[in-house]
Amino acid sequence: MQQAPVAQQDFLQLIEANKRIIFKVCNSYCRNASDREDLAQEIIFQLWKSWGSFNNAYQLSTWMYRIALNVAISFYRRERKSTGTLLMGEQVIEMADENLDAGLESNLGLLQQFIEQLRPLDKALMLLYLEEKPQKEIAEIIGISTTNVATKIGRIKEQLKQKFSNLKA
Repeated sequence: MQQAPVAQQDFLQLIEANKRIIFKVCNSYCRNASDREDLAQEIIFQLWKSWGSFNNAYQLSTWMYRIALNVAISFYRRERKSTGTLLMGEQVIEMADENLDAGLESNLGLLQQFIEQLRPLDKALMLLYLEEKPQKEIAEIIGISTTNVATKIGRIKEQLKQKFSNLKA
């Protein structure tokens, strides 16, 4: 058996070390396991195609998120056109503690539903915001200005607050 070239080994290590990014994006944009697997494969393929052009001046996670989100948004749009329905991710927020207060758990479930209903770009913004990425990094990943990131996140948060307020009314 031949040994894989160093570049391929480096790439495989990169994928293994950062698979959480890929899983998070796939879980946010796909409803079922089969679609998530297809999307993950497409993301990995696009990362491999772009691997030679990675610029060390940028953070690796920024580069990976940018490619993964671009592929996911394209996948989402393609699926939506072919099925005529909205795809909703099953998991945006993973909760490890099963003993959460019922009210908090209910609110987190509602928040997840509301985020799933957002447009693809807004969903990507919220995914990165919930990952606690700095606005500058979000701007680099999404390809918009830092000011635009702040404005969009502020508007999305207002929309989400309004949705919660409407439930209480």
